[in-house]
Amino acid sequence: MTDLFSPISIRDLTLPNRIAVSPMCQYSSIDGFANDWHLVHLGSRAVGGAGLVFTEASAVLPEGRITPNDLGIWKDDHIAPLARIVDFLHGQGAHAAIQLAHAGRKASMQRPWEGERLLSPGEDGWTNVVALLDD
Repeated sequence: MTDLFSPISIRDLTLPNRIAVSPMCQYSSIDGFANDWHLVHLGSRAVGGAGLVFTEASAVLPEGRITPNDLGIWKDDHIAPLARIVDFLHGQGAHAAIQLAHAGRKASMQRPWEGERLLSPGEDGWTNVVALLDD
């Protein structure tokens, strides 16, 4: 149990402990932007002592989101809100990480707690979903 709280080095990165927060889909963004929800959600994990904190799955394309409420990193304007969170995490002694994501055929869905179904373009869904064909 004592190893949990001891530093660990992975290549050039040394984490203060072995506690890592896995990516969790929060479905709380508007147009892919991180907001106060993300700052509080991720920041509280750093305040609690986690050595590594991952953002939720962050879409690399708008049509690669699971839902219209997914976090994104497909445009430069997404950087500043994410940097605010990273600065806070670093200020608490934690390291920040990001899970890059593309939903493929699972894209353009409604948030799970609103009933799992495909959204139409009129409901902020999209039809230009990109996915590989099965062999």
